[in-house]
Amino acid sequence: MTGDPLVALLAGRFADPDGGPPLSVPTRAVAIEDTIAGREAELVAALDLGRRLALVMDANTERALGARVADALRAVAAVEVLRLPGRPRADAAIVARLRAESAGCDGLVAVGSGTINDLCKSVAAATGRPYAVFATAPSMNGYTSVNAAITVEGHKKSLPATAAAGVFLDLEVLAAAPARMIRSGLGDSLCRPTAQADWLLAHWLLDTPYRRAPFALLADDEPELFASAGALMAGDVAAMRRLARTLVLSGFGMTICGSSHPASEGEHLISHYVEMMAPADWPEAFHGEQIAVATLTMARIQERLLAGDAPVLRAATTDASALDAHFGAVLGAACWRAFAAKRLDAAGAEALNARLAADWEAIRAEIAATAIPAARLAAVLEAAGAPTTPEDLAWPRGFYRDAVFHAREIRDRYTFLDLAADCGMLGALDFI
Repeated sequence: MTGDPLVALLAGRFADPDGGPPLSVPTRAVAIEDTIAGREAELVAALDLGRRLALVMDANTERALGARVADALRAVAAVEVLRLPGRPRADAAIVARLRAESAGCDGLVAVGSGTINDLCKSVAAATGRPYAVFATAPSMNGYTSVNAAITVEGHKKSLPATAAAGVFLDLEVLAAAPARMIRSGLGDSLCRPTAQADWLLAHWLLDTPYRRAPFALLADDEPELFASAGALMAGDVAAMRRLARTLVLSGFGMTICGSSHPASEGEHLISHYVEMMAPADWPEAFHGEQIAVATLTMARIQERLLAGDAPVLRAATTDASALDAHFGAVLGAACWRAFAAKRLDAAGAEALNARLAADWEAIRAEIAATAIPAARLAAVLEAAGAPTTPEDLAWPRGFYRDAVFHAREIRDRYTFLDLAADCGMLGALDFI
Protein backbone atom coordinates (compact mmCIF):
# COMPACT_ATOMS: atom_id res chain seq x y z
CA MET A 1 0.00 0.00 0.00
CA THR A 2 1.35 3.43 -0.90
CA GLY A 3 1.04 6.36 1.46
CA ASP A 4 -0.18 6.50 5.02
CA PRO A 5 -3.73 5.10 5.33
CA LEU A 6 -4.40 7.23 8.41
CA VAL A 7 -3.48 10.46 6.64
CA ALA A 8 -5.50 9.44 3.58
CA LEU A 9 -8.53 8.52 5.65
CA LEU A 10 -8.55 11.79 7.59
CA ALA A 11 -8.21 13.66 4.29
CA GLY A 12 -11.15 11.75 2.79
CA ARG A 13 -9.10 10.08 0.07
CA PHE A 14 -8.52 6.51 1.21
CA ALA A 15 -9.22 4.26 -1.78
CA ASP A 16 -12.01 1.82 -0.93
CA PRO A 17 -10.92 -1.71 -1.91
CA ASP A 18 -14.60 -2.65 -2.14
CA GLY A 19 -15.23 0.00 -4.79
CA GLY A 20 -17.07 3.27 -4.54
CA PRO A 21 -15.79 6.73 -3.66
CA PRO A 22 -12.77 7.36 -1.43
CA LEU A 23 -13.40 6.74 2.25
CA SER A 24 -13.47 9.30 5.05
CA VAL A 25 -14.36 9.37 8.74
CA PRO A 26 -16.21 11.90 10.93
CA THR A 27 -13.22 12.36 13.25
CA ARG A 28 -11.49 15.57 12.22
CA ALA A 29 -8.12 15.26 13.96
CA VAL A 30 -5.82 12.53 15.22
CA ALA A 31 -2.49 13.24 16.87
CA ILE A 32 -0.08 10.38 17.58
CA GLU A 33 3.06 12.16 18.76
CA ASP A 34 6.09 11.50 20.93
CA THR A 35 4.56 14.16 23.18
CA ILE A 36 1.71 16.64 22.92
CA ALA A 37 2.73 18.54 26.06
CA GLY A 38 2.01 22.22 25.55
CA ARG A 39 -0.35 21.59 22.60
CA GLU A 40 -3.45 20.44 24.48
CA ALA A 41 -5.31 23.77 24.26
CA GLU A 42 -4.38 24.23 20.61
CA LEU A 43 -5.61 20.76 19.68
CA VAL A 44 -8.97 21.19 21.44
CA ALA A 45 -9.55 24.80 20.33
CA ALA A 46 -9.24 23.74 16.69
CA LEU A 47 -12.24 21.42 17.15
CA ASP A 48 -14.68 24.15 18.24
CA LEU A 49 -16.32 22.01 20.93
CA GLY A 50 -17.87 25.05 22.61
CA ARG A 51 -17.10 27.60 25.29
CA ARG A 52 -17.91 25.38 28.28
CA LEU A 53 -16.38 21.90 28.42
CA ALA A 54 -16.97 18.94 30.72
CA LEU A 55 -13.63 17.26 31.39
CA VAL A 56 -14.21 13.65 32.47
CA MET A 57 -11.55 11.63 34.30
CA ASP A 58 -10.94 9.37 37.26
CA ALA A 59 -8.18 9.53 39.87
CA ASN A 60 -5.76 7.44 37.81
CA THR A 61 -6.25 9.28 34.55
CA GLU A 62 -6.11 12.63 36.33
CA ARG A 63 -2.62 11.75 37.56
CA ALA A 64 -1.54 10.39 34.20
CA LEU A 65 -2.68 13.30 32.06
CA GLY A 66 -5.93 14.89 33.25
CA ALA A 67 -4.47 17.54 35.54
CA ARG A 68 -2.23 18.73 32.71
CA VAL A 69 -5.13 18.84 30.25
CA ALA A 70 -7.37 20.69 32.70
CA ASP A 71 -4.75 23.40 33.29
CA ALA A 72 -4.20 23.80 29.56
CA LEU A 73 -7.86 23.93 28.55
CA ARG A 74 -8.71 26.67 31.04
CA ALA A 75 -6.90 29.03 28.68
CA VAL A 76 -9.46 28.43 25.92
CA ALA A 77 -12.71 27.43 27.67
CA ALA A 78 -14.59 27.28 30.93
CA VAL A 79 -13.80 23.82 32.27
CA GLU A 80 -16.00 21.75 34.57
CA VAL A 81 -14.07 18.75 35.85
CA LEU A 82 -16.20 15.63 36.39
CA ARG A 83 -14.28 13.09 38.45
CA LEU A 84 -15.52 9.52 38.48
CA PRO A 85 -14.91 7.64 41.73
CA GLY A 86 -12.84 4.49 42.04
CA ARG A 87 -12.55 2.38 38.91
CA PRO A 88 -15.75 3.27 37.04
CA ARG A 89 -17.85 0.87 35.02
CA ALA A 90 -19.32 1.58 31.60
CA ASP A 91 -22.97 1.08 32.47
CA ALA A 92 -26.24 2.85 31.85
CA ALA A 93 -26.39 4.31 35.37
CA ILE A 94 -23.08 6.17 35.01
CA VAL A 95 -24.04 7.34 31.52
CA ALA A 96 -27.19 8.87 33.04
CA ARG A 97 -25.17 10.46 35.83
CA LEU A 98 -22.65 12.05 33.45
CA ARG A 99 -25.43 13.21 31.20
CA ALA A 100 -27.01 15.10 34.12
CA GLU A 101 -23.75 16.49 35.50
CA SER A 102 -22.60 17.78 32.10
CA ALA A 103 -25.96 19.28 31.14
CA GLY A 104 -24.66 22.85 31.21
CA CYS A 105 -21.66 22.14 28.99
CA ASP A 106 -21.32 22.51 25.23
CA GLY A 107 -18.99 19.56 24.73
CA LEU A 108 -17.10 16.82 26.53
CA VAL A 109 -13.43 15.94 26.76
CA ALA A 110 -12.57 12.43 27.95
CA VAL A 111 -9.23 11.76 29.61
CA GLY A 112 -8.84 8.02 29.91
CA SER A 113 -9.09 4.81 27.97
CA GLY A 114 -11.86 2.27 27.36
CA THR A 115 -14.41 2.93 30.08
CA ILE A 116 -14.17 6.72 30.22
CA ASN A 117 -14.14 6.98 26.44
CA ASP A 118 -17.20 4.73 26.12
CA LEU A 119 -19.06 6.72 28.75
CA CYS A 120 -18.31 10.05 27.09
CA LYS A 121 -19.13 8.93 23.57
CA SER A 122 -22.43 7.54 24.89
CA VAL A 123 -23.30 10.82 26.62
CA ALA A 124 -22.34 12.71 23.47
CA ALA A 125 -24.62 10.50 21.39
CA ALA A 126 -27.52 10.88 23.82
CA THR A 127 -27.26 14.65 23.99
CA GLY A 128 -26.10 15.61 20.50
CA ARG A 129 -22.92 17.23 21.77
CA PRO A 130 -19.36 16.82 20.46
CA TYR A 131 -16.53 15.22 22.35
CA ALA A 132 -12.80 14.65 22.12
CA VAL A 133 -10.51 12.22 23.91
CA PHE A 134 -7.00 12.31 25.33
CA ALA A 135 -5.79 8.72 25.65
CA THR A 136 -4.03 7.62 28.82
CA ALA A 137 -3.31 4.02 27.84
CA PRO A 138 -2.98 2.01 24.60
CA SER A 139 -5.40 -0.53 26.01
CA MET A 140 -8.19 -0.89 23.43
CA ASN A 141 -9.32 0.11 19.94
CA GLY A 142 -12.44 2.10 20.81
CA TYR A 143 -10.98 5.59 20.65
CA THR A 144 -12.05 6.05 17.03
CA SER A 145 -15.11 3.78 16.82
CA VAL A 146 -18.76 4.84 16.80
CA ASN A 147 -19.99 2.12 19.14
CA ALA A 148 -19.69 1.83 22.90
CA ALA A 149 -19.72 -1.25 25.12
CA ILE A 150 -22.32 -0.39 27.77
CA THR A 151 -23.88 -2.71 30.33
CA VAL A 152 -27.67 -2.31 30.47
CA GLU A 153 -29.49 -4.23 33.22
CA GLY A 154 -26.61 -6.68 33.41
CA HIS A 155 -26.49 -7.27 29.63
CA LYS A 156 -23.28 -6.17 27.91
CA LYS A 157 -24.28 -4.42 24.68
CA SER A 158 -22.54 -2.67 21.82
CA LEU A 159 -24.53 0.55 21.38
CA PRO A 160 -24.32 3.32 18.76
CA ALA A 161 -22.23 6.27 19.89
CA THR A 162 -20.75 9.53 18.65
CA ALA A 163 -17.41 9.68 16.86
CA ALA A 164 -14.75 11.68 18.65
CA ALA A 165 -14.05 14.99 16.96
CA GLY A 166 -10.42 14.62 17.98
CA VAL A 167 -8.29 11.76 19.29
CA PHE A 168 -4.98 12.63 20.91
CA LEU A 169 -2.34 10.05 21.84
CA ASP A 170 0.84 11.14 23.63
CA LEU A 171 3.30 8.27 23.25
CA GLU A 172 5.19 9.24 26.42
CA VAL A 173 1.96 9.00 28.39
CA LEU A 174 1.01 5.70 26.75
CA ALA A 175 4.43 4.20 27.43
CA ALA A 176 4.06 5.13 31.12
CA ALA A 177 0.76 3.26 31.42
CA PRO A 178 0.70 0.08 33.51
CA ALA A 179 2.24 -2.85 31.64
CA ARG A 180 -1.04 -4.77 31.85
CA MET A 181 -2.81 -1.99 29.96
CA ILE A 182 -0.20 -2.05 27.20
CA ARG A 183 -0.56 -5.82 26.94
CA SER A 184 -4.32 -5.26 26.86
CA GLY A 185 -4.00 -3.11 23.75
CA LEU A 186 -1.91 -5.78 22.10
CA GLY A 187 -4.54 -8.35 23.07
CA ASP A 188 -7.33 -6.23 21.63
CA SER A 189 -5.35 -5.96 18.38
CA LEU A 190 -4.79 -9.71 18.20
CA CYS A 191 -8.36 -10.59 17.25
CA ARG A 192 -8.34 -9.14 13.75
CA PRO A 193 -7.89 -12.58 12.08
CA THR A 194 -10.50 -14.37 14.21
CA ALA A 195 -13.01 -11.54 13.84
CA GLN A 196 -12.43 -11.45 10.10
CA ALA A 197 -12.96 -15.22 9.88
CA ASP A 198 -16.23 -15.01 11.82
CA TRP A 199 -17.45 -12.13 9.66
CA LEU A 200 -16.57 -13.98 6.47
CA LEU A 201 -18.44 -17.04 7.73
CA ALA A 202 -21.59 -14.98 8.34
CA HIS A 203 -21.14 -13.38 4.92
CA TRP A 204 -21.00 -16.73 3.16
CA LEU A 205 -23.79 -18.41 5.12
CA LEU A 206 -26.20 -15.58 5.96
CA ASP A 207 -25.34 -12.90 3.37
CA THR A 208 -24.17 -10.56 6.14
CA PRO A 209 -22.64 -7.53 4.37
CA TYR A 210 -18.83 -7.75 4.45
CA ARG A 211 -16.13 -5.22 3.65
CA ARG A 212 -12.40 -5.47 3.02
CA ALA A 213 -11.65 -1.83 3.82
CA PRO A 214 -11.16 -2.23 7.61
CA PHE A 215 -8.49 -4.85 7.03
CA ALA A 216 -6.76 -2.90 4.28
CA LEU A 217 -6.28 -0.10 6.80
CA LEU A 218 -4.31 -2.46 9.06
CA ALA A 219 -2.29 -4.24 6.40
CA ASP A 220 0.95 -2.30 6.96
CA ASP A 221 0.97 -1.79 10.72
CA GLU A 222 -0.33 -5.11 12.07
CA PRO A 223 2.57 -7.35 10.93
CA GLU A 224 5.14 -4.93 12.33
CA LEU A 225 3.26 -4.69 15.62
CA PHE A 226 3.08 -8.46 16.05
CA ALA A 227 6.78 -8.75 15.20
CA SER A 228 7.73 -6.19 17.84
CA ALA A 229 5.67 -7.39 20.81
CA GLY A 230 8.74 -7.86 22.97
CA ALA A 231 10.14 -4.44 22.08
CA LEU A 232 6.76 -2.90 22.90
CA MET A 233 7.03 -4.03 26.50
CA ALA A 234 10.66 -2.86 26.66
CA GLY A 235 9.58 0.73 26.01
CA ASP A 236 10.44 0.97 22.32
CA VAL A 237 8.81 4.16 20.99
CA ALA A 238 8.49 2.85 17.43
CA ALA A 239 6.65 -0.23 18.70
CA MET A 240 4.35 1.93 20.80
CA ARG A 241 3.60 4.06 17.75
CA ARG A 242 2.67 0.91 15.82
CA LEU A 243 0.34 -0.17 18.60
CA ALA A 244 -1.27 3.27 18.78
CA ARG A 245 -1.76 3.36 15.01
CA THR A 246 -3.19 -0.17 14.96
CA LEU A 247 -5.71 0.70 17.66
CA VAL A 248 -6.74 3.92 15.92
CA LEU A 249 -7.04 2.30 12.50
CA SER A 250 -8.96 -0.66 13.90
CA GLY A 251 -11.46 1.73 15.46
CA PHE A 252 -11.81 3.57 12.19
CA GLY A 253 -12.49 0.25 10.47
CA MET A 254 -15.53 -0.15 12.68
CA THR A 255 -16.58 3.43 11.98
CA ILE A 256 -16.39 2.91 8.23
CA CYS A 257 -18.63 -0.14 8.52
CA GLY A 258 -21.03 1.41 10.99
CA SER A 259 -20.67 -1.67 13.19
CA SER A 260 -18.16 -3.58 15.30
CA HIS A 261 -17.99 -6.53 12.87
CA PRO A 262 -14.34 -5.98 11.82
CA ALA A 263 -13.01 -6.18 15.38
CA SER A 264 -15.61 -7.84 17.59
CA GLU A 265 -16.94 -11.30 16.95
CA GLY A 266 -16.78 -14.62 18.79
CA GLU A 267 -13.81 -13.65 20.95
CA HIS A 268 -15.69 -10.59 22.21
CA LEU A 269 -18.79 -12.64 22.92
CA ILE A 270 -16.70 -14.84 25.22
CA SER A 271 -15.25 -11.79 26.94
CA HIS A 272 -18.67 -10.17 27.34
CA TYR A 273 -20.07 -13.38 28.83
CA VAL A 274 -17.30 -13.40 31.42
CA GLU A 275 -18.00 -9.77 32.35
CA MET A 276 -21.70 -10.55 32.69
CA MET A 277 -21.43 -13.80 34.62
CA ALA A 278 -18.22 -13.82 36.67
CA PRO A 279 -18.66 -13.33 40.43
CA ALA A 280 -18.01 -9.76 41.56
CA ASP A 281 -15.21 -10.77 43.92
CA TRP A 282 -13.05 -12.37 41.21
CA PRO A 283 -9.85 -10.53 40.22
CA GLU A 284 -10.66 -7.99 37.52
CA ALA A 285 -9.04 -8.41 34.11
CA PHE A 286 -8.60 -5.75 31.49
CA HIS A 287 -10.73 -6.03 28.37
CA GLY A 288 -7.79 -6.73 26.06
CA GLU A 289 -6.40 -9.39 28.39
CA GLN A 290 -9.71 -11.20 28.10
CA ILE A 291 -9.71 -10.76 24.33
CA ALA A 292 -6.21 -12.21 24.13
CA VAL A 293 -7.26 -15.45 25.81
CA ALA A 294 -10.56 -15.64 23.94
CA THR A 295 -8.86 -14.98 20.60
CA LEU A 296 -6.64 -18.03 21.03
CA THR A 297 -9.76 -20.04 21.78
CA MET A 298 -11.51 -18.79 18.66
CA ALA A 299 -8.43 -19.39 16.50
CA ARG A 300 -8.28 -23.02 17.68
CA ILE A 301 -11.99 -23.57 17.07
CA GLN A 302 -11.73 -22.06 13.61
CA GLU A 303 -8.66 -24.11 12.72
CA ARG A 304 -10.31 -27.33 13.88
CA LEU A 305 -13.49 -26.75 11.91
CA LEU A 306 -11.73 -25.52 8.78
CA ALA A 307 -9.44 -28.57 8.76
CA GLY A 308 -12.35 -30.95 8.27
CA ASP A 309 -15.12 -31.58 5.80
CA ALA A 310 -18.12 -29.32 5.56
CA PRO A 311 -19.99 -29.41 8.88
CA VAL A 312 -23.55 -30.71 8.91
CA LEU A 313 -25.85 -28.52 10.98
CA ARG A 314 -29.01 -29.43 12.80
CA ALA A 315 -31.90 -27.52 14.28
CA ALA A 316 -31.22 -25.92 17.67
CA THR A 317 -32.74 -27.32 20.82
CA THR A 318 -31.90 -24.33 23.03
CA ASP A 319 -35.07 -22.41 23.90
CA ALA A 320 -36.11 -19.44 26.01
CA SER A 321 -36.50 -21.54 29.15
CA ALA A 322 -32.92 -22.80 28.84
CA LEU A 323 -31.60 -19.23 28.68
CA ASP A 324 -33.78 -18.20 31.63
CA ALA A 325 -32.38 -21.11 33.62
CA HIS A 326 -28.79 -20.25 32.79
CA PHE A 327 -28.81 -16.44 32.85
CA GLY A 328 -31.76 -15.69 35.13
CA ALA A 329 -35.16 -14.38 34.10
CA VAL A 330 -34.31 -10.75 33.23
CA LEU A 331 -30.97 -11.34 31.53
CA GLY A 332 -32.22 -14.57 29.99
CA ALA A 333 -35.10 -12.75 28.31
CA ALA A 334 -32.73 -10.14 26.87
CA CYS A 335 -30.39 -12.85 25.60
CA TRP A 336 -33.28 -14.79 24.08
CA ARG A 337 -34.36 -11.77 22.04
CA ALA A 338 -30.87 -11.63 20.54
CA PHE A 339 -30.29 -15.36 20.17
CA ALA A 340 -33.70 -16.12 18.67
CA ALA A 341 -32.80 -14.02 15.62
CA LYS A 342 -30.15 -16.54 14.55
CA ARG A 343 -31.45 -19.76 16.15
CA LEU A 344 -31.63 -22.49 13.54
CA ASP A 345 -34.90 -24.31 12.92
CA ALA A 346 -35.08 -27.32 10.63
CA ALA A 347 -35.54 -25.23 7.49
CA GLY A 348 -32.69 -22.91 8.43
CA ALA A 349 -30.34 -25.82 9.08
CA GLU A 350 -31.24 -27.36 5.73
CA ALA A 351 -30.57 -24.08 3.93
CA LEU A 352 -27.19 -23.58 5.58
CA ASN A 353 -26.20 -27.18 4.94
CA ALA A 354 -26.83 -26.63 1.25
CA ARG A 355 -24.55 -23.59 1.28
CA LEU A 356 -21.86 -25.38 3.25
CA ALA A 357 -21.91 -28.35 0.89
CA ALA A 358 -21.61 -26.09 -2.15
CA ASP A 359 -19.16 -23.48 -0.85
CA TRP A 360 -17.04 -25.07 1.88
CA GLU A 361 -13.83 -25.18 -0.15
CA ALA A 362 -14.25 -21.53 -1.16
CA ILE A 363 -15.02 -20.54 2.43
CA ARG A 364 -11.91 -22.33 3.68
CA ALA A 365 -9.71 -20.77 1.01
CA GLU A 366 -10.87 -17.21 1.66
CA ILE A 367 -10.49 -17.49 5.42
CA ALA A 368 -7.08 -19.17 5.10
CA ALA A 369 -5.87 -16.18 3.11
CA THR A 370 -6.62 -13.89 6.06
CA ALA A 371 -5.78 -16.18 9.00
CA ILE A 372 -2.89 -16.24 11.44
CA PRO A 373 -2.27 -19.64 13.11
CA ALA A 374 -3.22 -19.90 16.76
CA ALA A 375 0.36 -20.89 17.61
CA ARG A 376 1.67 -17.68 16.05
CA LEU A 377 -0.87 -15.57 17.94
CA ALA A 378 0.14 -17.30 21.17
CA ALA A 379 3.80 -16.55 20.45
CA VAL A 380 3.01 -12.83 20.04
CA LEU A 381 1.33 -12.78 23.44
CA GLU A 382 4.12 -14.77 25.06
CA ALA A 383 6.72 -12.34 23.72
CA ALA A 384 4.89 -9.54 25.55
CA GLY A 385 4.31 -11.55 28.73
CA ALA A 386 0.56 -11.36 28.13
CA PRO A 387 -1.98 -13.89 29.41
CA THR A 388 -2.71 -16.85 27.17
CA THR A 389 -4.86 -19.15 29.32
CA PRO A 390 -7.96 -18.70 31.48
CA GLU A 391 -5.87 -19.63 34.52
CA ASP A 392 -3.65 -16.62 33.80
CA LEU A 393 -6.73 -14.49 34.51
CA ALA A 394 -7.79 -16.57 37.54
CA TRP A 395 -10.75 -18.03 35.66
CA PRO A 396 -11.56 -21.63 36.63
CA ARG A 397 -11.43 -23.86 33.60
CA GLY A 398 -14.98 -25.11 34.13
CA PHE A 399 -16.30 -21.56 34.17
CA TYR A 400 -14.37 -20.73 31.01
CA ARG A 401 -15.76 -23.78 29.23
CA ASP A 402 -19.24 -22.53 30.13
CA ALA A 403 -18.30 -19.11 28.77
CA VAL A 404 -17.24 -20.56 25.44
CA PHE A 405 -20.32 -22.77 25.24
CA HIS A 406 -22.88 -20.10 26.16
CA ALA A 407 -21.28 -16.91 24.78
CA ARG A 408 -23.07 -17.26 21.46
CA GLU A 409 -26.39 -16.94 23.28
CA ILE A 410 -25.91 -13.29 24.24
CA ARG A 411 -25.87 -11.74 20.75
CA ASP A 412 -27.45 -12.22 17.34
CA ARG A 413 -24.07 -12.33 15.59
CA TYR A 414 -23.35 -15.67 13.86
CA THR A 415 -19.77 -16.86 14.45
CA PHE A 416 -17.73 -20.05 14.49
CA LEU A 417 -19.10 -20.57 18.01
CA ASP A 418 -22.52 -21.02 16.39
CA LEU A 419 -21.16 -23.19 13.61
CA ALA A 420 -19.44 -25.47 16.13
CA ALA A 421 -22.53 -25.64 18.34
CA ASP A 422 -24.94 -26.18 15.45
CA CYS A 423 -22.94 -29.18 14.21
CA GLY A 424 -22.61 -30.62 17.72
CA MET A 425 -18.85 -30.08 18.04
CA LEU A 426 -18.52 -27.16 20.47
CA GLY A 427 -18.75 -29.25 23.62
CA ALA A 428 -16.14 -31.71 22.35
CA LEU A 429 -13.51 -29.34 20.95
CA ASP A 430 -10.18 -28.92 22.75
CA PHE A 431 -10.11 -25.15 22.52
CA ILE A 432 -8.13 -24.07 25.59
